[in-house]
Amino acid sequence: MSRTWFDDSRLEADDLADDESLWWLASAGARIRRAALSEPAGRLARADRPRGVIVLGAEARLVRAVLEPACPVPFMAWPGPALPAWVGPFDLVVALGSHDAPAWEVRCLAETVRRGATVIVAAPEESALAAASAGPLTTHLPTPPDDPMAAAIAVLALLGQLELGPAVDVELAASAADAVAVRCSPARPLGDNPGKDLAVGLADSFPLVWGGTTLAGRASRRIAETLRRASGRLALAADAEELEAVLLGTPRRDVFTDPFEQDAEIGPALLLLDVDQVPEPMTETAQRLAHLADGVGVRVCHISSGMAELGASDVERYVTLLLQGRYAATYLGIGLGGAQSG
Repeated sequence: MSRTWFDDSRLEADDLADDESLWWLASAGARIRRAALSEPAGRLARADRPRGVIVLGAEARLVRAVLEPACPVPFMAWPGPALPAWVGPFDLVVALGSHDAPAWEVRCLAETVRRGATVIVAAPEESALAAASAGPLTTHLPTPPDDPMAAAIAVLALLGQLELGPAVDVELAASAADAVAVRCSPARPLGDNPGKDLAVGLADSFPLVWGGTTLAGRASRRIAETLRRASGRLALAADAEELEAVLLGTPRRDVFTDPFEQDAEIGPALLLLDVDQVPEPMTETAQRLAHLADGVGVRVCHISSGMAELGASDVERYVTLLLQGRYAATYLGIGLGGAQSG
């Protein structure tokens, strides 16, 4: 993989605050509030507890990671492309989507309505998902377009109110997003900006991303997707065993190699998420990955959701991790000449 030059002076440009991707990231807290505080259209017609809950669409696995440990009924994050045969009038189907939801999700939602199941759909008002889900047993949560995280938080808050999961404090989640926006603001310079600093750390590499908790693992995959789009390079989020195999197969970096050679190969960097939050058995895994990386001269970078003693909720930690990663990806794209994130 050949090198594309990274220019860190672009991260201090006077017009950086006008970048549309940075504006979109800075408004994440507002989108969370808007999605979760929108007045639902329709109502849940059944007060009885459903037989089971099935979630479709973007960030379904985030909903599962938060809900599953506390949900009092069977729960599934369903990947499609068809609705399970057992879904019927005693079940609750939750769909998360945007204007460009895949056709299979729209078909599944229409089939859900036909079978008489209760439906919660979090999607923009004029979307195909909203149209397909119309019915007397449907609750529609209008959400901003192109922000699955905001839609997922809105759904989690509603399910918490229905006692199908833990209570979710929307304002705390939005405030976590606001706090990241302040720390990673384009006005803050290198050395005092975790987004810019991480972009510089990943500038000459392709990231190997690992999270040691369920939510950090989910965030790692979203961050890797964003890094790929921003840089045009490989970015891999995987289990520890797979990343170990990559590190074991990485030639040790030659300290005498000229890093400015045009044909210099790009090597990996290890990006660890929330290692100060991982349970005890996974601490050894994080240390083993870092040790392997150090052994072959691979840079180790970190993203943290904050100090463990602050007691942030799972949703707050996820928002913090994901947005820091997205800021870093955006700054990486800018430093490489303007690649897009999202």
